[in-house]
Amino acid sequence: MKSVQVGRLAPSPTGAQHIGNARTYLIAWLSARSQGGRLLLRMEDIDSPRIKAGAADQACTDLKWLGLDWDNRPVIQTERLSLYQAALEELKTGELVYPCTCSRSDVERAASAPHGENPVLAETVYPGTCAGRKAADAAALGKQPFAWRFRVGPESITFQDGFWGPMTLKPRELGGDFVVWKSAGTPAYQLAVTVDDGDMGITEVIRGDDLVPSTPRQLLLYQALGLTPPAFTHVPLVMGADGRRLAKRHGDTRLAALRNAGVRPEALIGLLAWSCGWIEHMKRLTAQDLLPLFRISTIPKQPFVLTPELLREIGYS
Repeated sequence: MKSVQVGRLAPSPTGAQHIGNARTYLIAWLSARSQGGRLLLRMEDIDSPRIKAGAADQACTDLKWLGLDWDNRPVIQTERLSLYQAALEELKTGELVYPCTCSRSDVERAASAPHGENPVLAETVYPGTCAGRKAADAAALGKQPFAWRFRVGPESITFQDGFWGPMTLKPRELGGDFVVWKSAGTPAYQLAVTVDDGDMGITEVIRGDDLVPSTPRQLLLYQALGLTPPAFTHVPLVMGADGRRLAKRHGDTRLAALRNAGVRPEALIGLLAWSCGWIEHMKRLTAQDLLPLFRISTIPKQPFVLTPELLREIGYS
């Protein structure tokens, strides 16, 4: 019996959803629905200092406007802290994590250089200042703030990316030992999403290729926690005409702004479909219309450049 594909949409309510988010959500939705799979929604709201009031509701409104549905009551990360805490305790028991008192500026001062030959993947590598500690040493730190770091070995991690094919990366060169629990007492992104995807039975993760460096780290956590990892697919991002990621400098590309300006969702879907190579010429379409046309393989390898001319073409200026 063939297993049911389970994908997910995972907006972070740290701000408004924009056209770049919409493209990735559309690809994830089409991948799951074209295979007769399920799609789950999760609000990644553990980054509390950056969470914007009302952003979670706005994200749901944006998804519905695009015609993207889901099959569950939305999963809220801040309601699942006990799961992340249990995972942390498991890592402590296995001496896979250690308490780290280094601040970000400490790490930058101590590290010899930003590492990684690919500038996109380059990141300051943690120099191992606190790596000699054991989990039990946390008790002796008293009130001194500390985070928990996962121990990374020298080995390479290989995985089959659904878009790029085989990928081999060394976590030690992508930042080294990484934080799984912040000094503020909350789980870090890498631990939370790994626990969530494992617990929710996610079989396919489709996300932007800026998150490629996260995948080997998460695969290490899947192994450490005895969880089955999903298949990972990383798709190119949407860029501005200057070749940089979409930001305020490129104008207002929020989905809410497009909607308020009277842009039809079918016009945006048509633009995104054209950008992915599913249609030759832009035209108004729904997400449902794209199901028989969906192919990961037709998406261009380079980022999609969103120009003012394209925005005007869909009725937004």
